Amino acid sequence: MMKTLYIIFILLLAACGSQPSRDSADIKLPVENGYLAREGFNRSMNFVYAWLEHADPETGLIPRNLTDSKDYWNAKDSAADNYPFMVLTAAILDQELYDGTMTDILETEIALTSRLGRLPDTFYFSLGGFKDEMDKDDIIFGASEYVKDGLLALTEYIGNTPWSERMIGLLDDIWKYAEYETKFGNIPSLNVEVNGELLQALSRIYWMTEDEKYLEWAFRLGDYYLLGDNSPTDTFDILRLRDHGCEIVSGLVELYITTAFTDHGKQEAYKPEIYKMLDRILEIGINEHGLFYNQVNPKTGEILDDGIADTWGYTYNAYYAVWMLDGHEPYRDALIKAMNNLHHYENFDWERGSADGYADSIESALNLYNRERLPDTASWIDSQIQIMWAMQDSAHRPGTEAYRGTGIIEGWHGDGNFVRTTLMYCLWKTQGVTLHPWNSGIIYGAVPRNNGIVLSIQSSEEWNGKIMFDSPRHKTIFNLPLDYPRINQFPEWFVIESGKDYRIVVPQYGINGVYPGSELLKGFPLQINRDQQLLLEIYLSS
Repeated sequence: MMKTLYIIFILLLAACGSQPSRDSADIKLPVENGYLAREGFNRSMNFVYAWLEHADPETGLIPRNLTDSKDYWNAKDSAADNYPFMVLTAAILDQELYDGTMTDILETEIALTSRLGRLPDTFYFSLGGFKDEMDKDDIIFGASEYVKDGLLALTEYIGNTPWSERMIGLLDDIWKYAEYETKFGNIPSLNVEVNGELLQALSRIYWMTEDEKYLEWAFRLGDYYLLGDNSPTDTFDILRLRDHGCEIVSGLVELYITTAFTDHGKQEAYKPEIYKMLDRILEIGINEHGLFYNQVNPKTGEILDDGIADTWGYTYNAYYAVWMLDGHEPYRDALIKAMNNLHHYENFDWERGSADGYADSIESALNLYNRERLPDTASWIDSQIQIMWAMQDSAHRPGTEAYRGTGIIEGWHGDGNFVRTTLMYCLWKTQGVTLHPWNSGIIYGAVPRNNGIVLSIQSSEEWNGKIMFDSPRHKTIFNLPLDYPRINQFPEWFVIESGKDYRIVVPQYGINGVYPGSELLKGFPLQINRDQQLLLEIYLSS
């Protein structure tokens, strides 16, 4: 079968008038990428279906896990890590599910779990309500997790929706209840993880809404850490360089990037502290391969936890962002070193063998590979995704035997991270292209070529729908002035811009024409016959 597809591929390339370069990737890649993407998409849908079977029958809400926490939904886990990537899977692959069950869950969650204004609290199914006394700090923590880990990533891909409205409502109410007094104004929390998450959300949502209050709130936090008495470099006894701590590094850098386009005085004030923080981390916080330790003491230089952070790329996002803005080469060099050493971490024990550790590490590599196309990094991603995917098929951890073959991965909220990274991987293999409607019998994959892509599509049944191309979402959704790497970002691969023209060539249908980007962003209609394979070239028209 693959040999036949290979021959078809060669003939179609010849018909397009485009011969593969001797130095180009294997010309079978669009087909092979299609099979990988289909597997990932199927795995993602299986995850959604399997978890929905465990939804609370009365409310439809997803439990925190399938064992000791099956009786409740909570914001920091159920809502932040699992549910949003069920929504994203449905948005890409099942419009009916997206419009129906996924929307119903959001409406129910808002109605039942909001406790402090619009901020949610833990909701117990057996009680039909809340169990404990209200803890404002815990509620704000859960809301910040929901915003940053879930709704921010979801909004960056699907845009202005009821989920983005929920995100903005939560952020507004987090600051409504900001009661910790500082000399820079009240802030919502003294928790470094919460404040790191809020810095990331505030910077992006400021650009998205152009509402100055988000920038003002971000400046309060930035001043608190960079201009006050709470410097991460000089005052922290513990600086976590893995998740649940590393967020402050990226958050402060995202604000620093924002100041470059909004307030040069703030930028100059923040710059020495930003560089001091990043330089100190590189001095004491990385191993011989350039990957980060879990925890260090920035004051003494002591390594507090010499485990390797699976979220290594989350922190390197900050370094690369500063390099993009300032051109500081040592920061890019540090990242390149780490990426070139990933071969030391094949089948590595991230997070004590959890799929969640693989998800975060693969995401780290994917987001940075999008900027630095190192072939060895691509190979590493391909090999490690197979290890992660296998965890969905086997009871690889004690207590998960009942989930074998069901679509459940490990039966806790971290399963959502498995799917988040799987979708990122699939969108790389399709270069951001999606097909609507999708079904499990359609196989499509793409590779970059000549200011565009070569896209292979085949279907076991007749298919009639639209090819949907990605857009430069950092501009069209978030209005960002710079596409710097961001935690849980879905990278842009091949994008269509509304003000440009593109040539599409489909030799089997005699198509060879130029189309405005504004029209292509509405979808390119196509019909495929049963057991037919099509090859398309899409590239920027000169």
